[in-house]
Amino acid sequence: MINIDTIKNSLALIDRSNFGLLKVTGDDKLRFLHNQTTNDIQGLKVGEGCDTVFVNSTGRNIDLVSAYIQENEVLLLVSPAQNKKLYDWMDRYIFPFDKVGIKDITTEYKIFTLIGEKSLDLLSEWVDTDFLKSAEFTHKIIKIDDIELIITVGCNLKLTGFNLIISQEKASYIWDRITSKNPILMNDKDYENLRILQGKPTPNKELTDEYNPLESGLWDAISFNKGCYIGQETIARLNTYKGIKQKLWGIKLDKSINPEIDNIITIEGEKVGKITSYLETESEKFALGYIRTKAGDIGLKVNIGKAQGEVVNLPFIRHEYYGN
Repeated sequence: MINIDTIKNSLALIDRSNFGLLKVTGDDKLRFLHNQTTNDIQGLKVGEGCDTVFVNSTGRNIDLVSAYIQENEVLLLVSPAQNKKLYDWMDRYIFPFDKVGIKDITTEYKIFTLIGEKSLDLLSEWVDTDFLKSAEFTHKIIKIDDIELIITVGCNLKLTGFNLIISQEKASYIWDRITSKNPILMNDKDYENLRILQGKPTPNKELTDEYNPLESGLWDAISFNKGCYIGQETIARLNTYKGIKQKLWGIKLDKSINPEIDNIITIEGEKVGKITSYLETESEKFALGYIRTKAGDIGLKVNIGKAQGEVVNLPFIRHEYYGN
């Protein structure tokens, strides 16, 4: 396991082409996505973006996606193995008079992600530093040695980083150019561990139809000031009437557990939640899990199997609303 502090202060590289990439086009593309997901898509301009959540009609999670607004299309970076599911989900809501098109372009592009403060130094060779310090989700088309690609600010983990979205046929050249700078090479397990330590929820673990995005700590990806969207009524009601019964948190553990067996979170023998993700290194045991709101929050002492744990906050998780 690569140390997270090492990653933050270095230059790391990972091929994230296992993530899905969808393209939404047509004159109604922003209105359509605005009505399909939780965030204020219509309030964005070309070159901007945001995280937004696809939810079902009862406000339960489907996937957290990153949307990037371009001149003629919106790119949706979706979780691994979720591209077909989301394509089919959106397609069912396109009516004959809608000016909307959807294409799954996952296999046409590679997604290389740079993480760490030193990624700024590497990219400054090709991109102006003012852009590199722009707001998260800012993006544009650049050229590296005459090869055109899309660069996005942010690595989707609330860490300093950037995504490079490159056509398949040109990707190997860009990979070689970056690896010549001797970055730390991360694999899928490294990225998964970073995801857990940062608190980013993912489908089939934290994002399932058991939970809604408020419980999942995705308040940054929700607008309470926009109009109707699928699942909006439920989410608005939960917020208005403080109806959130459980919340996602990080849990630092003092010893190892077997997550296949020891997945129930207890306090003095009473079940208060369950874990959804777990990682273990030589120096750290850490879990993500949902805990009943009434049981407590940051600093709460809990038990998982024979291990004791403490509830901690994480960069990706937020359980309050600042207005958007």
